[in-house]
Amino acid sequence: MATPEIAWRAIAPELALVGGGLLTLVIDAFRPRVRRDVLAGLTLASVGLAAWFTFDLHDKRDVVMQGTLAVDGVALFAKLILLSTCAMSVIISYHYLSRRRIHRGEYYPLLLFATAGMTLLAAANDLLLVFLALEVLSLSLYVLAGFARRDDASQESALKYFLLGAFSSAFLLYGIAIMYGATNTTNISGISLLAATADGRLMFTGMALLAIGFCFKVAAVPFHMWTPDVYQGAPTSVTGFMAAGTKAAGFAAFLRVFLVALGPLQWDWRPVLWFVAVLTMVVGSVIAITQTDIKRLLAYSSIAHAGYVLVAVIAASREGTAAALFYLLVYAFMTLGSFGMVIASAPGGRERSTLNEWTGIGQRHPLFAGAMTLFLLSLAGIPPTAGFMAKFYVFSAAVQSGETGLVVVGVLTSAIAAFFYLRVIVAMWLQDPAPGDMPLGPSPALVGGLAIAAAVVVALGVWPQALIELARNAGIFTG
Repeated sequence: MATPEIAWRAIAPELALVGGGLLTLVIDAFRPRVRRDVLAGLTLASVGLAAWFTFDLHDKRDVVMQGTLAVDGVALFAKLILLSTCAMSVIISYHYLSRRRIHRGEYYPLLLFATAGMTLLAAANDLLLVFLALEVLSLSLYVLAGFARRDDASQESALKYFLLGAFSSAFLLYGIAIMYGATNTTNISGISLLAATADGRLMFTGMALLAIGFCFKVAAVPFHMWTPDVYQGAPTSVTGFMAAGTKAAGFAAFLRVFLVALGPLQWDWRPVLWFVAVLTMVVGSVIAITQTDIKRLLAYSSIAHAGYVLVAVIAASREGTAAALFYLLVYAFMTLGSFGMVIASAPGGRERSTLNEWTGIGQRHPLFAGAMTLFLLSLAGIPPTAGFMAKFYVFSAAVQSGETGLVVVGVLTSAIAAFFYLRVIVAMWLQDPAPGDMPLGPSPALVGGLAIAAAVVVALGVWPQALIELARNAGIFTG
């Protein structure tokens, strides 16, 4: 029996993340009084090492580990998005966790394990590895969502996420089983060779179940029910990480499964995803108008943005893949920036949760309100921010693929979405401050993280071409 060959170079990023997670876990277990900045520093060092190993793979295009792991532009680009998300989450959460008195050492290994699952999911070339990676990241996120153990809302969000997450995992696993029954393989490249000739009933059933599982992870309608409650109840730093990271990893796998494994059947699944994308954009934008809680508003905003990325998936082209990657990068920074601003509004860990608490804040803290305005305008897709360029690129890819009707819906829902973003901006700048206004709670690390996010949003809005070209070059699957 031949010994399987292990591609150490290809899995080096994941090994760095898992190794860093185990190291921080052991240090915290045997030295519980260790300073939290040491654990945060080790976490950032692990992420940096994983990023270096990822950059080292830039010239490699291959399928390794017996065909289960892809090393290609899509996987590497998605990994860099996820590693950036993890690093930003560490930076913006450090003082927030202390102020909420939930700064326990296990936070950092959970963050690294979740990121390892996300990066593995982005590169998975086998449905079984997709499931395993999804469970690794999900289990870590279940614990992180309930990290504030004395907060009933946090415990409720963790329970809801766990129950609905387990339900969606069952759909995904059943879809994998049926896909194996139809093609006698779980390899994504192998399925693509047999998809057109396999039993149609089994293929369509498996395809539907896989779509349900992925739609839950990316919060697409009608599988979005968990999102508002989980985002609202979880600690805000966890919410930001979850919103940016899970969506990027989920869509990276979504693209690989549907454009590679099910690419020969795209004329069957594109009409179904067309309706899902329309529902997602409309429901996310319309229901967000009624929200008065900032975190719930951003949750429905994330649902609408999942619809915009689905537009790129439906384009089913290299341009669409590149547009999705670029959108996910921009979305990660503007979302982390928005949730970072919610954290910065929280002296002592108590955020300004309702819209009324944000009224008049521009008159007392203009720099803070200006930064929040920038992130909200980018989420709304107002030029010259990065959010505008991301939507423009997605819509252009869809038009090139003949999906003009979907683009019209996207533009209309973007106009609707602009209303609730502008409502927050109007409250900050044009309404009188609330009596007894709370002070802000920024820290040097948080200010630095927000400055990085703001710089990326501005830079990619003014000069996006270099990164768009990089995404276009990366938008090719291997396998």
